[in-house]
Amino acid sequence: MTFQYAPLAAALMAAISTGAFAHEAPADAGTVTITGGRPTSLPTQIPTTIEGVTARQIEETINASDSEDALKYLPSLLVRKRFIGDYNHAVLSTRASGTGNSARSMVYADGILLSNLLGNGAAFAPRWGLVTPEEIERVDVLYGPFSAAYPGNSAGAVVDYVTRMPTRFEAHARIGYATQDFDMHGASERDAAKQASASIGSREGAFSWWINVNRLNSVGQPMVFANRLAGDGTAPTGGAVPVTGAVAGKNNKGQGWWLLGTTTSYHTVQDHAKLKLAYDFSPALRASYTLGWWKNDTAGSAQTWLRDTAGNPVYSGRVLIDGRQYKLDAPSQAFAPNANEIEHAMHGLSLKSHTRGEFDWEAAASMYDYGSDILRAPTVALPGSLAGGAGRVTDMDGTGWRSLNLRGIWRPSGSAHGVGAQVIEFGYQQDDYRLRTLVSSTQDWINGAPGARFSAFNGNTSLDSVFVQDTWTISPEWKTTLGGRYERWQAFGGELGNAARIVPFGADRSEGHFSPKAALAFHAAPSLVLKATVGRAVRMPTVGELYQGSINGNEIVNTDPGLKPERSWTGELSAEHTSDRQSLRATLFAERTRDALYSQALTPTVSTVQNVDGIRTRGMELSWQAAGVGLQDLDLSGSLTWTDSAITANRGFPASVGKRQPRVPEWRASGVATYKPDDRLAYTLAARYSGEQFGQLDNGDTNGFSYMGFSKFFVIDARVLFRLNKQWSAAIGIDNLNNYKYWAFHPYTQRTAIAELKFDM
Repeated sequence: MTFQYAPLAAALMAAISTGAFAHEAPADAGTVTITGGRPTSLPTQIPTTIEGVTARQIEETINASDSEDALKYLPSLLVRKRFIGDYNHAVLSTRASGTGNSARSMVYADGILLSNLLGNGAAFAPRWGLVTPEEIERVDVLYGPFSAAYPGNSAGAVVDYVTRMPTRFEAHARIGYATQDFDMHGASERDAAKQASASIGSREGAFSWWINVNRLNSVGQPMVFANRLAGDGTAPTGGAVPVTGAVAGKNNKGQGWWLLGTTTSYHTVQDHAKLKLAYDFSPALRASYTLGWWKNDTAGSAQTWLRDTAGNPVYSGRVLIDGRQYKLDAPSQAFAPNANEIEHAMHGLSLKSHTRGEFDWEAAASMYDYGSDILRAPTVALPGSLAGGAGRVTDMDGTGWRSLNLRGIWRPSGSAHGVGAQVIEFGYQQDDYRLRTLVSSTQDWINGAPGARFSAFNGNTSLDSVFVQDTWTISPEWKTTLGGRYERWQAFGGELGNAARIVPFGADRSEGHFSPKAALAFHAAPSLVLKATVGRAVRMPTVGELYQGSINGNEIVNTDPGLKPERSWTGELSAEHTSDRQSLRATLFAERTRDALYSQALTPTVSTVQNVDGIRTRGMELSWQAAGVGLQDLDLSGSLTWTDSAITANRGFPASVGKRQPRVPEWRASGVATYKPDDRLAYTLAARYSGEQFGQLDNGDTNGFSYMGFSKFFVIDARVLFRLNKQWSAAIGIDNLNNYKYWAFHPYTQRTAIAELKFDM
């Protein structure tokens, strides 16, 4: 891997080194220092980029309705959260990965994996609902695949949520309300979300416990706009119904179309419960257990704008629009409601030594289980389907993942600090993923029992890994980390079924890969540290990517069970300048990926996941934080990211070569200003920006401001926090204050007012 930024890097480092900051260099050069509360589980001794946010910062600066909101202003990150309570499309985007690449980042909560690595894409979002904003103590992000302790899915970033564990008795309660006026095309409505949560916990001697419960009742804006291309209209034939109400527009490719109404307007009710227990067998040995439960009931409604000559709504059949005939039931139903009933659980058990002496160890096991996951949809057209009728039931019972981690930390010198200090980490990890999907026909899609099988899909993957990494403080100025991870991956049990038969994919697969890592830090001046980091990541195909297709006779077609893994080399050069009140970081990053996994056309009518031969990404990231700038009570932070990400080779789709990688914008920026005149008040004004991006490999979707488009955006947020006394606080805020109307295939929320009241004891 090569960097093409040497002159720019030198200029940046020289510019930063002339700053007027001053503080003494720590002995452990390059270490990220985490202060306050429980420490992050990220390997902070590695000299690389880690950014974070604390519970107090979240409370003061962020209108946090969901746990993913904590990441809102961190550099180069974007969560595609479409509405409050978005449970199935809120995918994380990082420096070199768009929101279509969910499997290139990892999200943990107290060491338990929340990332859904059963597939890759919008439908495989992290299970954010297993963490509520009120229980967060801090969130930290490791940028890039630079720790050997994580598998190849860490290519983009590793996010670590640390939730509360009390040291004394405490109790908390919160109620919140949010509302937006949504106005787009023919849709005009007021949507709202109500939320309530309560927590209680204590520590008594060696035993500590924590319980958190939360309920969210949210109505979101429409996600889908029913449409028909204007060019698909035909000459009128007898029986077509003349209608009014269709809205003319252009789709994401600039083609004229008719918008007919909305569908998939979600009414979501989510319930969350969390139990955490911990027992200290000694001051240096702790056992912990976590049980998380999440229930989600969602109804996706549909609404037509079409009216016949008598003013009656029209949902199906053949209609006349502007003198042309269109079919509302073909090639698929224009209006389709649905209902989703989910009940998931996670378990985590760990035994951890923390002597901070020569040797520590940890044994941890976790499980995420789809206890119940049912999706219901009709196969008959509206309005008849509102009363029931034929449909399909998708059942994912048996789906989930398990993980086992055995880790050791050896400090040969007996300390992690000082010249000559070493921290040697090593371990073994096993991850298992199982996907079970059964689609059945039913006579009543709302309440009916599953009947005959319509389709089925099953598959498994497993990953066995060993790793070691050695962080060594060579001198007061120099610190280095060398590490490597070996992974043995298996895929087995893949099968695809239709109504007539279930067909196995054939031979199972097994292969191994080694990923080296290296980092170096140099304290060039008392307040300036320079860092260089490089790492390889091998992101294996997920079950959902590997086993796909359809059955033709007795054979599976439109699939490639021989998909290659993504192989990436990522590197960064950073200069960090710090003082007691300010910090400034400039980072140059680059990544080259071979055999990237993307869905692209296999035939004119069929798309499937294939390997894209090469993607090259390079860019620069600036991050700045300051406390007490100008006014003693003003805190500022901001970030700016420039990214040049392009497809360099793709035999499967030559038209995409030279085009931008989908969903990775050239420019991203964020800024937060918080004024705190006293301990009781905090006023925050924040902004987020993302530049032009594309959703398709050939960048043919040039109209981002459209349903199925991906647009730029500039959004301003505001928040005011009032601490009424030691127990009570209140906050009011507005997200998208400037009411920017923007898209990521679906429309984002428009101007949203938020109010909350909290009690803490």
